[in-house]
Amino acid sequence: SHIYKKNHDVTKTWKGKTEQLLRVDDHDFTMRPAFGGPAIPVGVDVQVESLDSISEVDMDFTMTLYLRHYWKDERLSFPSTTNKSMTFDGRLVKKIWVPDVFFVHSKRSFIHDTTTDNIMLRVFPDGHVLYSMRITVTAMCNMDFSRFPLDSQTCSLELESFTSHHVSLMLYWKNGNESLKTDEKISLSQFLIQKFHTTSRLAFYSSTGWYNRLYINFTLHRHIFFFLLQTYFPATLMVMLSWVSFWIDRRAVPARVSLGITTVLTMSTIITGVNASMPRVSYIKAVDIYLWVSFVFVFLSVLEYAAVNYLTTVQEWKEKKRRERFPCMCGIPHSKTMVLDGNYSESDANSLAGYTRNQMVAEEEKQEKMVVHLAMINESNSSRKRGLKGHVGLRIIQNTHAIDKYSRLIFPGTYIFFNLIYWSVFS
Repeated sequence: SHIYKKNHDVTKTWKGKTEQLLRVDDHDFTMRPAFGGPAIPVGVDVQVESLDSISEVDMDFTMTLYLRHYWKDERLSFPSTTNKSMTFDGRLVKKIWVPDVFFVHSKRSFIHDTTTDNIMLRVFPDGHVLYSMRITVTAMCNMDFSRFPLDSQTCSLELESFTSHHVSLMLYWKNGNESLKTDEKISLSQFLIQKFHTTSRLAFYSSTGWYNRLYINFTLHRHIFFFLLQTYFPATLMVMLSWVSFWIDRRAVPARVSLGITTVLTMSTIITGVNASMPRVSYIKAVDIYLWVSFVFVFLSVLEYAAVNYLTTVQEWKEKKRRERFPCMCGIPHSKTMVLDGNYSESDANSLAGYTRNQMVAEEEKQEKMVVHLAMINESNSSRKRGLKGHVGLRIIQNTHAIDKYSRLIFPGTYIFFNLIYWSVFS
């Protein structure tokens, strides 16, 4: 049979044993350790549990971390041959002195309290103390969006004593850069976390003096793929779609106007959607440059057709005036003259049979317009059809204006050149 030895219940036998052992009631813990002497060093280390969110609109970030302080308070030393340390919860914290560290530029913060306050106090026999808390804090981050969305942001979480200046309390990173630990699983949807590092310096307040301030710095690089799909690619497609009008007949007014207005409105919607999720900064962002240049290209394509339509109207008006001034063209009926506005058919060609080339050339010089004259000999029907077959694809009238021809090359070439400069500068 096994013999079980009953453990001695210290808490039952020694009522108030903990407080008597730490001598909490024998000292005034409203004063810092070694009050009146040199500054007490308080080491700090941090373990980042999660980086919850980054808000461009509010220019802040939310982080959950374990904040730990290390210092020595000889008033809490106790003799012990068996216990290497004693661990307590947040109830003892209210009875002793702890560093009054706060987060500079924080908007909101709280200590987790489920299921109890997430506070731990560990006291060692020689008086060294470990004080740990689990905190979620939302702090300000000054962001520069001049290169958005091809930007990188550096944010800092700053820690500082609220009442004790540097001659009373000296905050320092306990193990340098090794004092900051991060969870390997930390990730954000829009950002790639490049690095965490620590720094420290003195902060000056005109009324109260100098204070030690610790910084948790982290650099974030924005993922570009989301914006390529949602912003850059649609904007590029709208610009390319506006170029389709250069290949549409200049007399197809409803088609070209509706295409131009649709692309302009779509670009306006894209610009509005991007700016709705961004803070109203007073400077130009990289995405603004791309979208507004794309918008200008789309708008210029509409103006290009306005110019083509206007010049076409002027040309037709002048042509009408000429016809009214010269109703007869060297004996050639007006119905048998093909002007610069269409293709000839076989019936038109047949109607021109019998007229000599010399008469046509003389009339072309006189009227300053292109008229194609076909000298058709009186051959058999089969020979006439073979002669016309080679000219079916020939345009007597060019329905494409010269501006459209140049626009087909200038617009794509200029936009490609702009993209090369843009991505080389901001990438």
